[in-house]
Amino acid sequence: MKYSLGVIILLFSLQFSVAQQRETFPFSIDVDTFTGSILEHNPDIAHLITGHPTGIIVQYNRKTYGWNEPEGRWNYPDWGFTFSYQDMKNPFLGENYAVYAHFNWYFLNRNIRFTMGQGVSYNTNPYDPETNFQNNAYGSHFLSSTYLKVNYVRERLVGGVGVQAGFGVMHYSNANFKAPNNSTNTLFFNVGLSYQPDAINFPTYIPVGSWKSTNYKERIKYNAVIRTGKNEADVNGLGQFPFYTFTFFADKRINYKSTFQVGVDFFFSNFLIELIRYREVAFPGDGLTGDEDYRRVGAFIGHELRFSKSAFVSQLGYYVYWPYEFENRIYNRLGIKRYFFDDKFFGVITVKAHWAKAEAVEFGVGVRI
Repeated sequence: MKYSLGVIILLFSLQFSVAQQRETFPFSIDVDTFTGSILEHNPDIAHLITGHPTGIIVQYNRKTYGWNEPEGRWNYPDWGFTFSYQDMKNPFLGENYAVYAHFNWYFLNRNIRFTMGQGVSYNTNPYDPETNFQNNAYGSHFLSSTYLKVNYVRERLVGGVGVQAGFGVMHYSNANFKAPNNSTNTLFFNVGLSYQPDAINFPTYIPVGSWKSTNYKERIKYNAVIRTGKNEADVNGLGQFPFYTFTFFADKRINYKSTFQVGVDFFFSNFLIELIRYREVAFPGDGLTGDEDYRRVGAFIGHELRFSKSAFVSQLGYYVYWPYEFENRIYNRLGIKRYFFDDKFFGVITVKAHWAKAEAVEFGVGVRI
């Protein structure tokens, strides 16, 4: 009897211990209202800036507390999904409805929060050659959208209710998928409330431990990537064409968060063939023959900011072969990357641009050895 009672107590203790270690999934909901101004980054959109855009931002935030190692190394960020609505306060621009995936990073005792979201927006009134030719910012209903936000936050002030206020930038562009594509950037100021259910039972933050970040450093590895998509020149009506980019680079991971890159890109952008032919006919004074080579070769340096199997990619490049002078010789690339199968393969989505002017959204797959 004593033996049986001891076994029961032992099993109960083990079950209680496992229950204590079970992962929980706390979350919060933020609702912000905002107002702002469209920045005149391009004089071509000056006629579209006639009012102060307003809107709402609703965020679902999955709160982390260090259950997985990356959470602790990044100071327990949030991840989640955002819905936004923006009235552009201009009859030609219409309204934008957007959904995003986002991350929140915390600083200064978790009182300052930086948010970055990337997603897709639907515009209600894009360019139309007959009914809305004034809208030279958005060439299509569906747009790529990015928003950045810096807020002062006080979570769980009264029960699960908190407040936040700050400023940010909201960008809409179709990345030259379809012309026209001058895009808009809205500088906004926001204020709102947050609510975290069951806030009183929020788990204790789990520390990272003594395992050093530099223990994740690796030898130099070699990568090959193929990227593709469709885009169009800025001249309305020239049509959309596929492009292909072949990238080869070496990378060196130095710690848990950072990997550095150096490599070359080979660009085959078919829209340039049509643009060269058009300019040779329409602008004979430019001295084009129509036979200029549309291909380009670039050399770049880059960086990856790692978060477990995901990474934020940033690259800066220079065209070493540039026979047709499209935009300028310096280009940049920003995007997200996801590793698979022990980091030997990856998928990547990036926006290639010349400073703030996007050329294409690139979808790629690659191998790393």
